[in-house]
Amino acid sequence: MSNPLVRVERDGPIAVLTLQDPERRNAMSEAMGAAFAEQIVALGAERDLRAVVLTGSGQAFSAGGDLAMLERLAKSAAERPGLARRETRDSMRSFYGFFLGLRDLPCPTIAAINGHAIGAGLCVALACDLRIASRDAKLGLNFTRLGLHPGMAATWTLPRLVGTARAAELLYTGRTLGGAEAAEIGLVNRAVAADRVLPESLELAREIAESAPIAVAGVKQALARSPLASLDDQLGFEAAEQGRCFETGDVREGLAAARERRAPRFEGR
Repeated sequence: MSNPLVRVERDGPIAVLTLQDPERRNAMSEAMGAAFAEQIVALGAERDLRAVVLTGSGQAFSAGGDLAMLERLAKSAAERPGLARRETRDSMRSFYGFFLGLRDLPCPTIAAINGHAIGAGLCVALACDLRIASRDAKLGLNFTRLGLHPGMAATWTLPRLVGTARAAELLYTGRTLGGAEAAEIGLVNRAVAADRVLPESLELAREIAESAPIAVAGVKQALARSPLASLDDQLGFEAAEQGRCFETGDVREGLAAARERRAPRFEGR
């Protein structure tokens, strides 16, 4: 069920999750976070789901953390220096969890960055497996320009996508970049015309949905664990996943389709 702040629509095995507060450029409030987390839990329980597309309503993907929330935290910290630090830490950690729960979805996720994605808004897009951005969109992690240390996993996801040096430049300066430059440095998979962002994201989601879902879920796990795994450990994981797949009807269907030179029809079992 959709929430006024987070709309969910289904297109067969694909879900489109839309941040829905266009008047405030989809600023990420605690209320939106709670609604987002609720939808992620519901989607995670759907066995036939094969891909999720995340986008924003209106002209922006997300302007980032709600300024009123940030100002409230700053006021509390100023009034009780030192004493409020633990409360603020716990509050921010909980806030991150609302949105970053989408990393736990077993199916691939695609950020359709239809407009500006700033601060925590860009962080949520970086938490997705894939990103397609508007060429006209402005993307930036402006935390230091607000006097803040980056949050929402920015220092974890960004270096893995663009490398340590580029990540350091973007995080130190807080500068914004356009969609085309974001594609050039690997921050997004590709940049397209604004009116093509959602259609191309959905097309990519459909391509993913045509692959065997059990195998795709295993690939997602493999990619997530590979940065910290040794080669031998990763080979063991791959062999175990292949062993699991060989027990499925999908692999029999895939092999039959290859022999018969037709498109496979995977059922996820």
